[in-house]
Amino acid sequence: MLNDITIGQYFPGNSVLHRMDPRTKILLLIGFIAVLFLCSSWTAYAVLTALTVVLMAVSRVPLRTQVRALKPLWWIILFTFVLHVFGSPGEPVAKVWIFNVTREGIVGGIFVCLRLVLLILMSSLLTFTTSPLRLTDAMESLLSPFKRIGVPAHEIAMMMTIALRFVPTLIEETDRIMKAQQSRGADFQNGNILKRLRAMVPVLVPLFLSAFRRADDLAMAMEARCYRGGEGHTQMRALRYSAIDGVAGLVFAVLAVVLVGWFR
Repeated sequence: MLNDITIGQYFPGNSVLHRMDPRTKILLLIGFIAVLFLCSSWTAYAVLTALTVVLMAVSRVPLRTQVRALKPLWWIILFTFVLHVFGSPGEPVAKVWIFNVTREGIVGGIFVCLRLVLLILMSSLLTFTTSPLRLTDAMESLLSPFKRIGVPAHEIAMMMTIALRFVPTLIEETDRIMKAQQSRGADFQNGNILKRLRAMVPVLVPLFLSAFRRADDLAMAMEARCYRGGEGHTQMRALRYSAIDGVAGLVFAVLAVVLVGWFR
């Protein structure tokens, strides 16, 4: 299960998505999410699904790795579908115990689940094709206009990127601690939910201690390198928009207008 969590992982490459400016990718992801929630027709969702599949292929990230991002959240997707199927009013098509299965509930459940799947896949593509350092620079650049009203753009971008960066590290640490506990007789698979939660206590304590130790080491390393926040901060590789970003932005803008305007 832990090996299926791909949040924060970056896969180096030279695809079109890798070469795009990270600011463009963040803005396009925000636009994709907006269109995803504004549209509710089968035609719009078919186009958005086709777009997601094409971008997954263009990224050249292994398909198995991209699909694996859905595995830790499959129970949320399933729960959402069941909630819509049995909780939405409408025309009954079947009855399970005391609950009615409605046609509107099935359609609504499919729409919401497809929306979640597309959202997860597209969000994962951002981290798969963007290094943490460039992601930090992009978020700082996008938040920089808000500095005038006191928003600490550099600090917010740094915290978000460090959090993403340490997700794979903490997952690896958790896996190592669980294997050590299993070698000592711990059982994380059998028993009811309460027994499994109690079995996780010996894992959480060393995990929190390790996280605090890593945070302290990181703070000391940043202090030793004279880190003083965003003041006087420069970039080794300055972010620059290219023709690819302009074409991608234009194509998505046209697609968004068409989907929201005609197939909403």
